[in-house]
Amino acid sequence: MNAADTAFVLMGAALVFVMTPALAFFYGGMVRRKNIVSILMQCFMLMCVVSVLWVVYGYSLSFAPSEGFWGGFAWLNLKSVGLEPFSGYSETIPHQAFMIFQAMFAIITPALIIGAFAERMKFSSFMAFMILWFTFVYCPICHWVWGLGGILRKMGALDFAGGTVVHINAGIAALICAILLGKRKPPLAAAPHNVPFVVLGTGLLWFGWFGFNSASALAANGLAANAFVVTNTAAAAAGLSWAVIEWLKHGKPTVFGVCSGIVAGLVAITPAAGYVSVVPAIIIGGLVSVFCFFAVTVLKPALGYDDSLDAFGVHCIGGIWGALATGLFCSKAVNPAGADGLFFGNPQQLIIQAKAVVVTLLYSGIITFVIYKAVDLVMGMRVTLRDEIMGLDLTQHHERAYSVLE
Repeated sequence: MNAADTAFVLMGAALVFVMTPALAFFYGGMVRRKNIVSILMQCFMLMCVVSVLWVVYGYSLSFAPSEGFWGGFAWLNLKSVGLEPFSGYSETIPHQAFMIFQAMFAIITPALIIGAFAERMKFSSFMAFMILWFTFVYCPICHWVWGLGGILRKMGALDFAGGTVVHINAGIAALICAILLGKRKPPLAAAPHNVPFVVLGTGLLWFGWFGFNSASALAANGLAANAFVVTNTAAAAAGLSWAVIEWLKHGKPTVFGVCSGIVAGLVAITPAAGYVSVVPAIIIGGLVSVFCFFAVTVLKPALGYDDSLDAFGVHCIGGIWGALATGLFCSKAVNPAGADGLFFGNPQQLIIQAKAVVVTLLYSGIITFVIYKAVDLVMGMRVTLRDEIMGLDLTQHHERAYSVLE
């Protein structure tokens, strides 16, 4: 084992862990004042429940070697997941270090979906839905992309740190939930109720994303350095791009728009971070804001769905572009274990990336629909009109942060 690699991956796990509380403030700043506690509660409860489920069965279903639908049950309760390296994933860090690093991805992925149904889902139904979604959506897709024997991994799909597993997966689930749950009751807030919270959340997400992407190299090496550099570059390019778009369209840029662009850039570079160099990172970041801005400001109003905090518009659209851009710009000069993309003489890689995107969209979308309908049938998903008007802070948790009734 290598002490530097172990310390680096554990620090990366800690950085990714911080991202879920960061997301709580990022989302919490966007909702109406009467619902911020509910957002914080949902994020923190996912941190608790997924942490437990991951060590009990989630890690086994996701990463135990298998060519089947799941990884299987060989590593239930971390059986055989010890303090020695497991060569299938890394030969220089303890197996448990890899396990806990991946746990942080499993926590934040379902938390991203919260942005689609904020302010209108019953907390009891939220918990049931998320446990089922983690089990039957996240774990299989994680195994297909990253697990030994996974079908998309064997196909050659590249996803360095979670473009398909995390962002497309959660983003399409968010859209399904938003459509099925229906629109929030008016009057809706025209702007985030607490922009400083949004900025705080964005800054912490950007900070945590360095662990998200660079530690996915699983070693303190040159590949990790490349991932760190392109992550920062793509985020900066996307924030700048979104500001320019707003400036041209509305006559002035907004800090909320810059924050949205930064997150979109981080999403897009995630699958490509270990496979592309800095110039493609600028292109990936610059263009993702165009696509996501269109999804948020044109597509959503045109189709009429209420994706409250634009989980689909940013994470799914940004994730799709990132996955496809990986097939365009990936290069063995950056990562010999990867592949060359379309612009380096291998158009087949773009086709593989597109297939992985379609598989993820179809499976996650369909199973999310089934899970939603099942929970809705048994428990009911939406709060009553009275509870929605009062706000979820009071009606679901008997708490308030700093708000007054609206």
